[in-house]
Amino acid sequence: MRLTMIHAALMAVSLLFTSTAADAQPKGARVKVNGMQVYYEVSGKGEPLVVLHGAYMNIPTMGAIIPKLAKTHKVYALEFQGHGRTTDIDRPITYQNLADDVAAFMDAVGLKKADVFGYSMGSAAGLQLAIRHPEKVNKLVAASVAYDIQGWQPEFREFIPKMTVEMFLEMPFAKEYPKLAANPKGFPELVKKLIQLEKEPMAWEKDVKALKTPVLIITGDADVATLEHSVAMFRLLGGGGPGEMGKPLSPSRLAVMPATAHTAVISQSELLHAFIEPFLKGQTPKGFFETP
Repeated sequence: MRLTMIHAALMAVSLLFTSTAADAQPKGARVKVNGMQVYYEVSGKGEPLVVLHGAYMNIPTMGAIIPKLAKTHKVYALEFQGHGRTTDIDRPITYQNLADDVAAFMDAVGLKKADVFGYSMGSAAGLQLAIRHPEKVNKLVAASVAYDIQGWQPEFREFIPKMTVEMFLEMPFAKEYPKLAANPKGFPELVKKLIQLEKEPMAWEKDVKALKTPVLIITGDADVATLEHSVAMFRLLGGGGPGEMGKPLSPSRLAVMPATAHTAVISQSELLHAFIEPFLKGQTPKGFFETP
């Protein structure tokens, strides 16, 4: 009897660890969205969190932040039009189109509403998702985002007209593209669409000001968006006022990563997670005027 109980206990522990390990492994699948076969991976348990990558990226290049978030959330990481394992279609890549794709993806996988974390192009797509489909977004984390093309650094704006397909064919990620791509020869066409995306006006100030969705803006102090623009966006969302002066804090937040250029934002998973997790959980630091 005692051996049976011990055996049963060992089996239960074994199953627990097997289940935990299985849950931790991302499960990949494809779903039809707006004429595309969209590839996505689901990992973790908890409240749903949709993760949106940047331009020329895919799920693997988002790095360690996805498994960190999957420890406390059920993460749905998808790959955008023409990126990673998702097919391309005869349609421009615009932030509005990407946002509509995410909304349709959520419908296709049965997600009525979720938190959203986007980086770079994914953050602008997430912002448009909150603007165009506010009923689908609980909270938005937008890393390296802008709401107006004037918010980009002057040097970057001057560089946009000089962008060519040939220039991007020399980039390291051009050689990596065929390894995952549904169409291994589709990179030049993707580059054409993404260069055109950079020229989008992005005049969304009124839309941002009207948002009711709480937004965490994360920016590097040497990011492609200026610090002034990030602060202006935070103020549009109701932030930037004095705390401890009788008014509640804004539900939106601003976090600045020190000594951080654009591509270094996503590589600092520990710091990113330290910003994202308290925001999604609604936790705020307590000052010494507050009762513990």
